[in-house]
Amino acid sequence: MLEDLFLLPEERANPDTRVDARHPAGVAWSTGNRVRPIVHGAPYFAELHERIGHLGKGDLLFFADWRGDPDERLTDDPGSTLSATLVAAARRGVVVKGLLWRSHWRHFGFHAEKSRNLGLAIEEAGGECLRDMRVAPGGSHHQKFVVLRHADDPARDIAYVGGIDLCHSRRDTIEHEGDPQTIPMPQVFGPRPAWHDVHCAVQGPAVHDIETTFRERWEDSTPLTLNPGRLLSSLIQREDLDPGPLPEQAPPPPSPEDAHEAVQVLRTYPDLLTKGFDFAPDGERSIALANAKVVGTARRLIYLEDQYLWSEDVGRHFGDALRDNPELRLIAVIPITPDMDGELSAAGQEYGRRLAMDLILEAGGDRVALYGLTSPQGFPVYVHSKVCIIDDRWASIGSDNFNRRSWTNDSEIACAIQDERVTGGDAAAPRDALTLRLRRELVGEHVGLDPDDVPDDPDQVWDLMAETADALDAYYGDSGPDRGRVHVPRPRAPMRGTAVRWRRRGKPAAGSPGVERPRGRLRRIGPPELTRLQLLWASRVYDAFDPNGVLGRGDDPIPPS
Repeated sequence: MLEDLFLLPEERANPDTRVDARHPAGVAWSTGNRVRPIVHGAPYFAELHERIGHLGKGDLLFFADWRGDPDERLTDDPGSTLSATLVAAARRGVVVKGLLWRSHWRHFGFHAEKSRNLGLAIEEAGGECLRDMRVAPGGSHHQKFVVLRHADDPARDIAYVGGIDLCHSRRDTIEHEGDPQTIPMPQVFGPRPAWHDVHCAVQGPAVHDIETTFRERWEDSTPLTLNPGRLLSSLIQREDLDPGPLPEQAPPPPSPEDAHEAVQVLRTYPDLLTKGFDFAPDGERSIALANAKVVGTARRLIYLEDQYLWSEDVGRHFGDALRDNPELRLIAVIPITPDMDGELSAAGQEYGRRLAMDLILEAGGDRVALYGLTSPQGFPVYVHSKVCIIDDRWASIGSDNFNRRSWTNDSEIACAIQDERVTGGDAAAPRDALTLRLRRELVGEHVGLDPDDVPDDPDQVWDLMAETADALDAYYGDSGPDRGRVHVPRPRAPMRGTAVRWRRRGKPAAGSPGVERPRGRLRRIGPPELTRLQLLWASRVYDAFDPNGVLGRGDDPIPPS
């Protein structure tokens, strides 16, 4: 039954949102949807560019993102930049509205100026793209979604939700040669960092729910910034701080033929303390609440891909489930090494990862498998996807990571998905269910097989991934699943031996001479090792990276499952 794994309206714990207003009493999700996973930025950008190109006068294009780079190419065509695509749509009479996080000061490596330039170009063409600074201290707007609605043909309506930002470094493919337009990354990732990411395309009534999420933010009465310095800067630059009116919201689009996915739109919003959002005056934590509800039901396999996997709270979240269910296994695919390589920043991130990993491994032991990815070129792949699949019955694709800030402090959005044909209990999901299609596609890439050749049985998936990683570890000279597990002071070794060599040389890993590289990309990883000296300050640095948006309110960052 859908209510066994989805939140009920009262369980969302935010009576002020409109996202469930059109649903029947006692229901907080939409049925009759078609959800299609989109793995990697290049196919997503290409599809987005094509669909925007077919929008016409009176159609709607709403987007929200953490970052938007005006010059990012959506295809190989130099004229397909994000700015040119959105500007052309606005000039055709498309209603273009965007919300981007203003971000911190660009001299600290952030991107506030890029967002402003994109907004100016869209505004000149007749649309609006505003910089939104309604965030908690140290927080950000991290939602990444696009809504396209068609005035004359609602059957074509579609929304995109997931982890892929409209910016540099995201336009990669399954070959993982990297986006030609890069962002600064540690040398370990090579000259064109390989980027693994996941989005989804939603068609059907749930498009209305995702659109409502945009409208709530756009129409909120809270000023775009309450920071006096940023307000003064905006006034001096004559920046638009007044969101214009939106057209009346159309009814939900019809269900596509043979659609059978139920979709629940989940969000995170912080309690802003000064003046809360009209639609979430005390914030919203439905992403954390939904994860806690469903993880507590897990019996066979939790498969997740995540950018971070940080904090004691996340460790307990999964550790309790592993401890309570002795048949449960957990597979996590995460970056081999952090995305920052400074002594302070790297150790802070490694500390957060170790907090989670230690508790998960203590609870699950050999029922836990932690993997990173190596590109065919021999560089580590940066895993940016935010995916969780539980027992083939429930899947989440969104912008949220498994860390404190994603579930308490930043704005986030995720789509939780169930197949309506699964009746509950131990009923197996059909082979064409979204949960299985998504896992087959992801695992197929990681083990070097066609998705159709990837087994659905969790035990067989476990063995297949383990065999692939063991073969690659042996090829690169780093066999042994317990490497990196001992937490005693020793020369700096933040990860397994492979990662250490990459850090020192900034070159691709070299395999065994004269031996053909095994298929697949999986590498085993373990908790980072930190010296006693690093432990003295790493926790304080970590708190800055991963703020807890409910501290001071007496709440747990992540509710118990």
